[in-house]
Formats: sequence, C-alpha cells, structure tokens
Amino acid sequence: MANRFPSPFEAETPPGAEGWEDLYTYSLPFSEDRRDYEEATFWFQDSIHWAEPLTPWDATWYEYAIAALSQYNTRHYLIPPALGIDYRVLNGYAYLTPVPVLDGAEIEARVPQFMERAGFYFMNWGDLYDKWLVKMKDLIAEMEAISFSPLPEKEDLEVITEGHGTGSGLTIQEEYRGLLNLGLKLWHYHFEFLNLGYAAYLDYFGFCKQAFPNIPDLAIARMVAGVEVDLFRPDEELKTLAAIVVDNGLEGQLAGGLAALEGTPFMDHWNSVKHPWFNYSAGNGFYHSDKVWIEHPEIPLGFVAGYVERIKAGEDISRPIERIREERDRIVEEYTALLSSDEDREAFQGKLGLARVVFPYVENHNFYVEHWSHSVMFRKMKELGDVFVKEGFLASRDDVFYMKRDEVNEALWDMYSAWAVGTSPRGPVYWPREVARRKGIVDALRQWTPSPALGEPPEVVTEPFTIMLWGITSESIGMWLGAGDDADGGLRGFAASPGVAEGPARVIMSADDIGQLQDGEILVAPITAPSWAPAFGTIGAAVTDIGGMMSHAAIVCREYGLPAVTGTAFGTRDIETGTMLRVDGSSGTVTVLD
Repeated sequence: MANRFPSPFEAETPPGAEGWEDLYTYSLPFSEDRRDYEEATFWFQDSIHWAEPLTPWDATWYEYAIAALSQYNTRHYLIPPALGIDYRVLNGYAYLTPVPVLDGAEIEARVPQFMERAGFYFMNWGDLYDKWLVKMKDLIAEMEAISFSPLPEKEDLEVITEGHGTGSGLTIQEEYRGLLNLGLKLWHYHFEFLNLGYAAYLDYFGFCKQAFPNIPDLAIARMVAGVEVDLFRPDEELKTLAAIVVDNGLEGQLAGGLAALEGTPFMDHWNSVKHPWFNYSAGNGFYHSDKVWIEHPEIPLGFVAGYVERIKAGEDISRPIERIREERDRIVEEYTALLSSDEDREAFQGKLGLARVVFPYVENHNFYVEHWSHSVMFRKMKELGDVFVKEGFLASRDDVFYMKRDEVNEALWDMYSAWAVGTSPRGPVYWPREVARRKGIVDALRQWTPSPALGEPPEVVTEPFTIMLWGITSESIGMWLGAGDDADGGLRGFAASPGVAEGPARVIMSADDIGQLQDGEILVAPITAPSWAPAFGTIGAAVTDIGGMMSHAAIVCREYGLPAVTGTAFGTRDIETGTMLRVDGSSGTVTVLD
C-alpha cells in the first residue's frame, strides 16, 4: 500500500489538453510559484460538486462558492478550529484542502467570538431565516429582470428626446457585470446559514459522542430525521401530478407530452407550480450542461409516468415520514433515559432541538441556490450567448461558457467598441477559433482519471465539515491508498441510513441513466443529486462512492427509510449492473452475493 498520493506536479497533461491552465483564472491551477506549500499539502478531489472538468465560465461557481464558504469560517463567524478551504484545479478537476487553526491559543481566543456571533443567529434563527428567504427571492427576481439584447443599428429616438445620456453599449456591459455581482452575492447568502447549520449539528454530535461513548453515528443522525424541507417539494408536486393523471384518466395524453395535456387539470397544476419548483437541475446545478426540468419537461414527465404506474398498482407513493418520526422519537427516548441528571437531559434536549431547527436549511439552501438560482443564471448567460451568436463571435449559445468570466467583459467591450466606432470587431475571427481549441482541451481532460487525492495524507482527519459532508476520514484515505483492496471482496463506507436490502445492482453514472432503474434494484452511483428524488421510491438501497453522513444520499435515504452506504470509494468501479448485493446501512457494508 502506498503511503502518499501523487504530487500535483507529477500529473501528466492528457494528450490534446496542452495549455489547459489558460482556461482558468491565473490563481486557480497548481503553480511552481507556490510549489512548497502545494506539494506539502493534502488535497482531495471534490467530486461531490465538480466531478467533471470545468469549462472556463463554469469555474466561476467553483471560485465563488469556496471563497464564500471560507469567508464565513474565517472572517464572519470565526469557527474556532477551522479557517477556509483552499482550492485548486488540476487538469480541469477541482481539488480542495481544509485549512485548520493549529494554534491552541488562537482556537481558544476564537471561541467566545464564535459564541457571540453564532449565538445571535441561533437565538434568532426563525426570524433571520424568514428574512433570508425574502432576500433570496428578491435576488432571483433581480436576476430574472436582467436582459441581454443585441446592439441596435441606431438608438431609439427616445434616448435623445428623453435625455438618457447613455446607450445600449453601456447597458449590455452593466447587465453582465450586474449578473456577476448577483452571482457572488448569491453565494454569500448560501453560506450565511449553512456553516452554522453544520456547526449546530456538530455540537449536538459531539455532545452525543461524549454522553454516549458507544453511540453509532447513524443513531445520532436518525434523531434529527423526519423533517419537512423545500428540497422535497418538486418531487411532491410530481406525485400530485401523477394523482391528477389517474383521477382524470389522462394516461394516454401524458404519453403525448405537455402539448397533449393542454386544457386539462394536469396543466392547470403544472403551470401553478412550475415556477419555482421545476427550476430543478437534473444534475447538481453546477454545470451549464445540466438539464433543468422546466426546460426539459420530458424529465419530470417521465417521473410522473413512473408514479402513475405505481399508483395504479395500488402502491403508496408517499414518503414514510410518520414512520421515520416514530423511530426518531423512540431513539431519542432510549438515549434520554441513559442520562443521569436533569442538567444533562436539558443540555441534550437543547442541542437536539437546535439541530432540528437548523437542519432543514442544510437541505433547503440547495434548492434555492444550486437549483433555482443557478437555473436562472445559466439561462441568462445563454441569452447573452445568443447575442454573441448574432454578432458572429460564437457558433452556438453554449459556447459562451468557454470564455472565462472576465473574458466575457473583454468580448463585450470588443463588440461595443466596434459598434460605437462603426468598424468590425476582432471577436468573430478570434472567438470561434479559440472556443474550438478550448472544446478540444476540455474533451481531452475528460479522458483523464483524476486521483482521489494529492500530496501527503494527514495522520488524522479532524476538520469536521470535511468528515461530515465529503466523507473524508482517515479510513477513507486508507482505502484510497490501498486502491480499495478488501480481503472479503466487499466494500465498506459510512453507515448512512439503517436497514438491510438485497437486490441487483444498477450502476448509474449520471442523471441521464436514472430511467433505467427497476423496482428493488440497488442504486450504485458516484453521488446522488436532489433531482433524483423520484428514484428513491423505486430502489431498494443506495451505495455511493463519495459523501459522508451529511451528504445528499445519506440524508434523503434516511428520510425515505432506505438503507444506504456512502463513501465506499470504489463502488462504481468494482460493481457491475446486475451484480447481486446485500447493503447493510446499519454497519456500512456492501457484500457481493454472486
């Protein structure tokens, strides 16, 4: 077994991807300028959020997200043991490293400041969260109001007679800069609550580990299950639509798509809920190429058809929330009885209560940011792409994502300047050639297999967010270094959701394959996305390569009452579709039965 991961400076550039570094801002790739630091640091690939090579503009979300996360840890709330998360790109793939606070005196000095700042949010969570929802919806409305129009042959007469003093060239540049500013503000809003949500859960988690030394991580997680969150709302609307189909005998029309359903109760409900709930990405929302339900109605209609079949077969398609809550309350009662003092019981109930209050945000933010907001942002960027297509800068609207975000400003300037002067811009010659080159590079990067980690592994992983969300632990690092070797031929991971299920595996590598799932199959995937929720009513269990106790697959499987093992590292590599599996979500093991 190796004792270290490759150095980022040992990675070879895939053939055809030479010059890939130029696709990103100069500070993003690993660099000889920082080699001493970068080579001595442990980096892990963030395949939960960015499993594919980043196109130049899509890297904007990567940079905005991690910088915003970091500022809240480091500058806003002063999380005692953690600064930010540093980030790089290697051959187009995202790598992260948590930056800990190593000085014990500094950690101690940060504690009272964190308690004051975080305490204010915890004491006023409901009011502040209500205001957050208003802020988010206002921000999305601002994004929706942004409009990109081609530069006119001449300005309207009203520009003169009303004394505007400015013109269309300024407007299109201001609109794009405004869109970028809203994108960064969006990510500030994203982490306003999320880091505190994790902190509250981890405080509760730490109390449980101290009060109940032998308590499984899974039992701790199950005591906060049974929540109502907006992230499940799109799936609930699909179930409502399926019921409308059955009640009104619309099965034949459903097969004909939305056009065949016009004038029916189905379309009445569809139109009443599509905004915002179907601004839902079939992926994780971080790539412009992810399909959004409202733009690709065949995706939600396919899920509706599946629900219709199940309703007609007499199945109950509702989420078993009452059963989950009964089990949750039983576990709480059992552990409360183990505490010996009223003081301990009060502390336990207080920390558990806070964890339940903040927990819905841990999932809700995902809909408002990664799905709804990103869907709008990508649509606006494609509108701008249409302007570039009209002016001959690009061959297709999606080519705009092969520009870096600041290069879009440069291209707009080129367009504006030539329009203002009355000459021809350079863009129609430069950008089609450059986009073609960059597409070739990104295609070549997709052929590279990134190492799960880089550099010298830590002796012990202690950073709590890294463990809970990404599932990076000393054990998972050991699995990576051992290439997943296991004497009994099985896999181990996080005991993410309790129960045991057996069935044939269905390896799903992307949202495009979800329709292949059959009743009772075991979903095996690198990760799961929120928009896969309809699949959780079909499968028998879930197994993922990555993710910890707070990953999406873990949370959703607990809410749907399905066994899950997350963070197996090599599930999709070692398991083939059709292989019979036993998934034990209580012990975190996956056993091959044939």
